[in-house]
Amino acid sequence: MDPSEVEFIAEKELVSIVPNFNNNVIHLICGDVGPFRAGLPVNVPIWMALNLRQRQKCRILAPDWLDVEKLEALKEEEKAHPFFTKMPSEHYMVVAQLLLSAVHDDIPRVEEIRMAVKDLWDLRISKLRSSVDTFIKSGGTHARLDYLTTMEINSVRPLLPHALDFIDRLNKVIPTN
Repeated sequence: MDPSEVEFIAEKELVSIVPNFNNNVIHLICGDVGPFRAGLPVNVPIWMALNLRQRQKCRILAPDWLDVEKLEALKEEEKAHPFFTKMPSEHYMVVAQLLLSAVHDDIPRVEEIRMAVKDLWDLRISKLRSSVDTFIKSGGTHARLDYLTTMEINSVRPLLPHALDFIDRLNKVIPTN
């Protein structure tokens, strides 16, 4: 999967909006959405929230986890544990990028949130790279990837099969005594 496919999948996650219009339930392939009542929050897929926001038909409410203090706490928890910790969203990085770029007026402290998400991402990618390095050096044949997000897995996917294939070819060529 490339990043645009991961983004497409992430856009199916639900987010709360406060519409400024009234409408009945909308029947979509992915399920029913609504009813929409002006001023009352309703959960919709991110793609719909972004579309409605672009047309100035709603205000998007940030998910609870998209807060500087909560992201800093997640970062500290990630630092404290040797293994990956559970993220508040399977697509936290993509959701944060989509929402922060579209609703900078609706969310306070956007730049601080953006930096906290980036710091968390960098920390997790660093941990992932060191895990991959340890895995390759140990000569392992399989690994358990608990709590990794799709985007994080896709960041090492292009490298890992080629590296393991190369190591396997080297092991076949070099005789072991």
